[in-house]
Amino acid sequence: MSESVEIIFRTFTSFILLWIFVQLLGKQTIAQRTYHLYIASITMGTIAGNLAFNIKIKFLYFIIAIIIMGTVVFMLNLLAVRNPRFGKWIAGEPATLIQKGRILEESMERMGYSLDSLKQALRGKDIFKIEEVECAILEINGSLSVLKKEQYQNAAKQDLPILPPAGSVPIELVYDGKILYDNLSTYTYNEG
Repeated sequence: MSESVEIIFRTFTSFILLWIFVQLLGKQTIAQRTYHLYIASITMGTIAGNLAFNIKIKFLYFIIAIIIMGTVVFMLNLLAVRNPRFGKWIAGEPATLIQKGRILEESMERMGYSLDSLKQALRGKDIFKIEEVECAILEINGSLSVLKKEQYQNAAKQDLPILPPAGSVPIELVYDGKILYDNLSTYTYNEG
């Protein structure tokens, strides 16, 4: 077999093996939700890339490496799902960075998370002042979950004191960008 044909064959084989790997391990592999999945994705990609073009190493060795790596990751996932204690060890656990409005410096240091990284992640959540944050948790996938202090939270429909009269049909208050002042008088304000 010529080298060009062998590279084409190896490339298709590496793609098919990676596709099977992702199918077996599920969509969480794509999202790289945990450390071991991140490492597995990089390793599997490297093995597959080498399989595609490195014709100096036997084809069988790459196949064995992909199968072993896939099996290890599959077993780690299975163990993490079935045993929560091992799951925390394998996948990690979320870390609280801000609690009750106070930055937990020890937790940030343990996670290797700088104040600049925290500020950047908060800006990604449209929060430009740390004082607005009640709680911030660094999730195992590296994303930041944030709860704003009550006074900085966006108002929801149920928070507004305007209520339609009982049993009435909803009335338009804005039409074509204009406020319909006549319709405003039909609403009452909730005194609660």
